[in-house]
Parts: sequence; structure tokens; C-alpha cells
Amino acid sequence: MADGRRRAYIGSFTAAGGPGIVTAEVDPGSGALTVLSSVNAVQDPSCLTLAPDGRTLYAVSETADGAVAAYRVDGDKPDPAGRPVPVGGSGPTHLGLFAGHVLTANYGSGNVTAVPVRPDGALARSASSVLRHSGAGPHTPRQQGPHPHQVQSDPSGRWAVSVDLGTDSVRVCTLTDGALALHRETALRPGSGPRHLAFHPDGSHAYVINELTPSVTVCRWDAATGVLTSLSETPVLPGAPVSDAYPSGIVTSPDGRFVWTATRGEDVLSVLAVEGEELRLAATVHCGGHWPRALAASGGFLYVANERSGDVTWFAVDALTGVPQRGGSIRVTAASCVALG
Repeated sequence: MADGRRRAYIGSFTAAGGPGIVTAEVDPGSGALTVLSSVNAVQDPSCLTLAPDGRTLYAVSETADGAVAAYRVDGDKPDPAGRPVPVGGSGPTHLGLFAGHVLTANYGSGNVTAVPVRPDGALARSASSVLRHSGAGPHTPRQQGPHPHQVQSDPSGRWAVSVDLGTDSVRVCTLTDGALALHRETALRPGSGPRHLAFHPDGSHAYVINELTPSVTVCRWDAATGVLTSLSETPVLPGAPVSDAYPSGIVTSPDGRFVWTATRGEDVLSVLAVEGEELRLAATVHCGGHWPRALAASGGFLYVANERSGDVTWFAVDALTGVPQRGGSIRVTAASCVALG
């Protein structure tokens, strides 16, 4: 920000009473959040991402008529930068920036969309490409068809990577002249239900959180060839599997020593130590609320969007053990994600 203050942007489900997008100031010493404003310009802005220059915020509208929207964030309150753009799919749950486009993972319709970004950060009036996924999995009714839940760039910026809960797979794609194309699909264990993926900071590995079984799949990543190779699975809960546990978010520590995950139902955060090409479950702590949907990490702090208790909780992370220690929380009804500036 121009004034030197750090911001956090919090998405929420307006259909459940959420305020839309909440802007909060971040205290750099304690990690504490202070609410500055909210804006309710699109329905259910459940996932947010910031442009690298920090001047534009992008949000999905997780509705049957899915859309993506852009906001100027030069001040304390996001200002819509044009009208929302239809994504040609339903229920977009995630978005990421890649090769001059905003990509959305459309869970309901089973496709991924690319929308061009203009030089000023605003969005083009329509999508340039919609790539349909195909396939299914053994878990009914969750896997009767494709359900991409996340899409993002790999650390090298050469590939778009989408995680599909419905097909138990991760797809690696290219984007050429605005058109998405499948490069390679990596199959994971049938019935695992992969939801989100986080890369190791050095770009050599990726960690996939599985929603239908409480585990993380460790993968090797080759950015030169765009090949993802599954290596092993590690449970995120002691004594896993658990029938009422629904893993959701996953992030890696900036130094690459730890992976943190969130699990709904059990309402816990798990600390996994990185040991070469393996993970070890080191600890679990309470998430500070109910139904932790998403995680974000920055500056030695971990932030948790607790959807059903309607709050965002921050934790100070022990640098030696990686264990989060609760600091406090702010009220955000139906909180769904946190994007840190």
C-alpha cells in the first residue's frame, strides 16, 4: 500500500449473511487484524487473490451464474473496477493469476476459465477460454463428474495447475493466445478427493490436501517438463481416517520446513514437518473457531477463515516447532478466505 500499512482482504458468503469483502489492517508485530471496511458488490465472493503489485484485488462470485470481479485497492475500501465478468461455468471456488489472465476453477460445471487482464488491472469483458474437465471417481455423490476446486500458476510461471476433487487428479495446462490446453493429467489415489495444492517454496515439490480422506499427497514437481509425480500420502489427523473430517486449506511455511492444513468437522490445524520427500504429522491444534475453510500465512503468522463460527483467527507460529499459538480473532460472518497484501 502507498501508505505503508499492510492489508488483509477477507471473502465471505453473502448468501449466508456475510458482508462481502472485508478489508482489515494487519499489525506487523502481533499479526492482529483491525477491520477497516466492507464492500458488498458481488454475491458470494468466496475466494480472493491480489495482483503482484498489490493494486488490484480479484474475487470469484461463487454462484450458479459464476463470475469474476476486479477491485481497486489503493485505499481502505475496495472499489469495483468494472462489471463482473461471466466465467462460463457455475460455482467458481478458486481463482489465480497466470500469463496475463485470471483463471477460475468452476466446481459446479467442471471446467476452468481464463479471463484476460487489461494493462490497468481491470478485466476484459468476456472469457477467452473455457476448458472442460472430464472423468469421475468412486465416491458417490461427490465424484459423479469433474469438480475442479483450485487453479493456480506453478512457481516458475510456465504452467497452470488445477486440482479436481471429482476426478482424483491434478491437471497441468498451458495458455497460448488466450486458449487453455491440457498438457498432462496426474492421477492420484481413487477416492482421495484432492481439493487444494501448495508448492514448496523452492518449487521442487507440491502438497495436495485431500478432502474425502484426511491426508496430504506429496508430489515431486518438474517445472522444466510440467510433470507432477505422486510419491506418498500422510494423514493430517492422528488415527485417520475420520468419517466427519473434511480437510480444506493448505499452505507451506516461507522457509519450506512446515506444511499447515485445516480440517473442518474436527476443527483443527495440523502441523506437518517436511523431511526430504516425506511429511511427518508433528502436531494438531484447535482452529480457533468452527469449520475452517481456508488458511493464509505471512510474516510468522497464520490466518484461518472459520466459516460457520463467522470469524478470522490469527496465530503466531513458533519458528522452531511450526506450532501455531492463537493470538486473537475478528468477527466476519460466513468467512471463506483471507488474502494478504
